[in-house]
Amino acid sequence: MGLATTMKLAVATLPVGMIIGFLIAFAAMSGIRAVRYVGVGYTTIMRGLPEILTLFVVYNGAGLLLNSLIKWWNPEAEGTDFSPFLAGVIALAMVFGAFAAEVIRGAYNSLDKGQIEAAAAVGMTPQQTFWRIKLPQLWRFALPGIGNLWINMLKDTALVSVIALDDLMRMTKVAVGVTKQPFTFYLVACLIYWVLCVLSEMILSRMERHANRGVRRA
Repeated sequence: MGLATTMKLAVATLPVGMIIGFLIAFAAMSGIRAVRYVGVGYTTIMRGLPEILTLFVVYNGAGLLLNSLIKWWNPEAEGTDFSPFLAGVIALAMVFGAFAAEVIRGAYNSLDKGQIEAAAAVGMTPQQTFWRIKLPQLWRFALPGIGNLWINMLKDTALVSVIALDDLMRMTKVAVGVTKQPFTFYLVACLIYWVLCVLSEMILSRMERHANRGVRRA
């Protein structure tokens, strides 16, 4: 049960974090100064905050906001608890997105400007240039960094145990409390996280080979 919750949390966080990463990356590269400040400011703030602090702020802050909205809509309504799973997804995605934005921005700056100019010369529209020229190469350059962020985020899911989400780490703590065998269960948890990371590295390695197909090695 705990392992399934951990995997659901990680898989749910990844697409949300990628969307945030792309939006913030392009905001940071925007020609509009105000938008660029928002993008740079977001990455600067989020990368400087501890993940567990972000998790507490989201869990408690979103809960307070939700209950305030409910009270405003219906003063007689009872308060409700904010979902720990949803709080975990939001907090981890915010952190993942901040780091992913820097990876994506670096990958975008590595694109061959000559190919973009050639695409314009043959009459390709900006949309065609993005989908056919920029995005495939952007993905190839960004994939190693995104892969590292995925592995880090997979391990950071252990933090959600502090807000009472029954993930792998929390269930391990429960087992330790019942059996009084901390070494055994924490060692098993370590092995499970290690296996997940090794499997992720194998999948990422295949993805990188696929993304780099046709690229001549020096």
